[in-house]
Amino acid sequence: MVNLFTSLLILALGISLIIWFIKLLKQAIKIKAIKGFKDRFLIALLFFFGIIFSIIYLRVKINKKLKRIDKKITIKKENKTISNSKNIFKKFWHLLWKDDSLKGWAFSIIFFFVFIKFIFFPFLSLATGTVLPLAIVESCSMHHEGTIFSNFNNWWERHETKYNNLDVEEQNFKGSFLTKFKRGFTKGDILFIVGIKPEKLKIGEIIIFEANQPNPIIHRIINIKEENGELIFSTIGDNNNGQIALEKEIKEEEIIGKAVFRVVPYLGWGKLVFFEHLKPESEKGVCKEN
Repeated sequence: MVNLFTSLLILALGISLIIWFIKLLKQAIKIKAIKGFKDRFLIALLFFFGIIFSIIYLRVKINKKLKRIDKKITIKKENKTISNSKNIFKKFWHLLWKDDSLKGWAFSIIFFFVFIKFIFFPFLSLATGTVLPLAIVESCSMHHEGTIFSNFNNWWERHETKYNNLDVEEQNFKGSFLTKFKRGFTKGDILFIVGIKPEKLKIGEIIIFEANQPNPIIHRIINIKEENGELIFSTIGDNNNGQIALEKEIKEEEIIGKAVFRVVPYLGWGKLVFFEHLKPESEKGVCKEN
């Protein structure tokens, strides 16, 4: 808009100068200050190109000036935008982390819920290759007395008969502490789960699988067999006296992933406490070894 106005103004000025020159030329002819057609034409031509050059030069100068002004305005706007962005971030950070009012707490809770639900968990699920990268242990079926401080040798002596009847040997529990969970885990523990190809699973490892129940089951593999080109898994809970029907034949597609390590013990109680009253009396409270 500015450039259009400037162009029209310069054009009007140029036309005015040409008209003024023509009038001046006529007056000079009348008083015989200029003689001959060639002289008159040459002067008119030179003056005309002089005016055109002046208009072009003036327009270029004005455009440069306008560009500098526009640049300054743009820089000011950008600085103002950056300043506004910084102020918005400061207000957001204060409300999220430093504001101890009821509004601040409510905002923080909502923000972290949205972040964990729609950003953190989808990203973690993509990275681990499973739909359930973090799992809270909800039962006592894998409990060992003493949990993370339990003595595996003492535990094995108490449960050796059960595993011998299932053709599971002590060596199936030996190996990496992270992969075999030889100390088990207990109610409220949070486990880290990764996706894994069924053919890479071994006896003694912990898997989490669907079992037509509200929540998946996390138990130890005690047998792997192949039927019609497909692997069939069988598991048991370390703290159970025997197998449940749902875990005797677990298909490949029912496996969600393998438990790799215990992220943190007992923290899952923050969720379980709200559902504990719905469980049968025999399943309530802290775990005890059978």
